[in-house]
Amino acid sequence: MKSRRHAKILDIISEHSIETQDELLTKLREHGFQATQATISRDIKDLRLVKTLGSDGKYRYVSAAKNSTDIRSNFSALFASSVNSVDCAQNIVVIKTLSGMAQAVCAALDSVEYKAVVGTIAGDDTIFIVCRSSELAAGLVSDLKKFI
Repeated sequence: MKSRRHAKILDIISEHSIETQDELLTKLREHGFQATQATISRDIKDLRLVKTLGSDGKYRYVSAAKNSTDIRSNFSALFASSVNSVDCAQNIVVIKTLSGMAQAVCAALDSVEYKAVVGTIAGDDTIFIVCRSSELAAGLVSDLKKFI
């Protein structure tokens, strides 16, 4: 069931401009899939879907695997337009974003593959990044603040 749902999600985002998880959930239900918002959130993470800025000026979900080059090249624009602040506490970096943009920024950040980063987790408007050391976290904060 999960693989069928994932395939349908990829079909939906390739055919429609999906801006929110609610829109994706509605489209899935129209195609006979019953899921919760939490399931959709996990599916987005599993499929590495990210939001990118479309030519119409609206953000939409796309597959990071197919667009990893675009994500890396657009990282600075996405970061600058979506991030409010970057700070750290010991080896943890905290990024505050506009509401709904944390997962997109986090996926784009993951695609850049910073060596200092052990792992990331994103909510709605907050990203936590675990770095290998406090020094590396401070360096990452310094690097990321250049994009704001």
